Amino acid sequence: MSIELDSRSLTELASALVSGETSSVELTEAALGRINALDGKLNSFITVDNEAAMREAQAADERLSSGNGGPLTGIPIAHKDIFCTNGLKTSCGSRMLDGFTPPYDATVVERLRSAGAVLIGKTNMDEFAMGSSNENSFYGPCANPWDLSRVPGGSSGGSAAAVAAGLISAATGTDTGGSIRQPAAFCGITGLKPSYGLVSRLGMIAYASSLDQGGPMARSAQDCAVLLNAMAGHDVRDSTSAQRKPENYCDGLNNTVEGLRIGVPKEYFGEGLDGSVAKVIEAALKEYEAMGATLHEISLPRTALSIPAYYVIAPAEASTNLSRYDGVRYGHRCKDPLDLEDLYTRSREEGFGDEVQRRILVGTYALSSGYYDAYYKKAQQVRRLIAGDFTSAFESVDIIAGPTTPGVAFELGSKTSDPTAMYLEDIYTLSVNLAGLPAMSLPAGFSNGLPVGLQLIGKHFEEARLLSAAHQFQQRSDWHRQTPNVELQP
Repeated sequence: MSIELDSRSLTELASALVSGETSSVELTEAALGRINALDGKLNSFITVDNEAAMREAQAADERLSSGNGGPLTGIPIAHKDIFCTNGLKTSCGSRMLDGFTPPYDATVVERLRSAGAVLIGKTNMDEFAMGSSNENSFYGPCANPWDLSRVPGGSSGGSAAAVAAGLISAATGTDTGGSIRQPAAFCGITGLKPSYGLVSRLGMIAYASSLDQGGPMARSAQDCAVLLNAMAGHDVRDSTSAQRKPENYCDGLNNTVEGLRIGVPKEYFGEGLDGSVAKVIEAALKEYEAMGATLHEISLPRTALSIPAYYVIAPAEASTNLSRYDGVRYGHRCKDPLDLEDLYTRSREEGFGDEVQRRILVGTYALSSGYYDAYYKKAQQVRRLIAGDFTSAFESVDIIAGPTTPGVAFELGSKTSDPTAMYLEDIYTLSVNLAGLPAMSLPAGFSNGLPVGLQLIGKHFEEARLLSAAHQFQQRSDWHRQTPNVELQP
């Protein structure tokens, strides 16, 4: 029995599995078929594991037939290629790790496997998660399924493109400065960046350890809630994992938004925001008003400082984390080194791309003797002030809403020669990571035929409230159900 994947959500597919309308084997075959037919246009996958996926699907069907299935049992998913997968190549989008096969699963992978999800493969990404367009991958750029001449966003662009194109119904991503939310906005899907510490980082290859956070990417807020139920929770093997009582993020999805106080930062609607994007966001906010929420203008005065603060802190941490790739222990090793210095130099020069090298150099400079206080320490002080702005804002509002990105997906190659212009794409997302808050992007409409994302920001560990607010919006709109027709694009 065939089943359409391009427009069905994870929860709809789960219902089809339970009712017997389809089987996990049929879903997995359909997903692999769409990947084979369409991913040549998108380049959203780095690795596809056909044989293992079919074995997992058969096991899932047995689990379902015995009555032991759960909400994710038998659902084909993909992982961003930053999560370690036992026995399956994990490259982080880099030549440096092109031949690396981990001997263990990341906690996120482990938990989703335990929940019965079927791993189809690993998705394309900016190298070591450094980028906002998915053009920094060793395996080539990924394309946006709404317009193949445009970027899908980054660094989780492969996951976003694969979900938007209906190759799979859900995928994992990571968000260091907007890398789940920005590609979700560009590709017209729903993506959640959880509070720092809610989802274990064990086995998630580090970029900037105080900022990185894994999260779900799917069609709807309901799908993200189902995924987060499996992904979240304390991990004794991760020292940054928060010790919190487990929550069921699906329980509050139907809570009304009546009386919800929504803060609208005036800094998010000033210079730099595309006018047509602003109109879409304003219409979405009016929809919330119609549902009974109230809008309140607030100020996040240090929003503009998030870019310089982030691009000191994140490269500094990257400089430290990536120092392990030296050609000695694992990763790319140059041929016939003359001596130890040549081994280090050429292995790193050959293994890392331009953007990664750029950030390592910036980070090393910021941490060097004589510059630490002037740059890194000062950036951390600004980070504390940015977090304080959010704390003050949340004294009078329940959530904060605004655009996810200043504009829609830009053309491939249009910003690669101007790193600063690329960095400005993250102006509305970076401060959330600096403050460790949860935030999500959901489809809110279109501008010139391209998706626009609405960003919702919450208080620490209030993912349930965000998911409920997003779900209620999606009950009154169908933007999240719109799908691109990749087949018709040349």
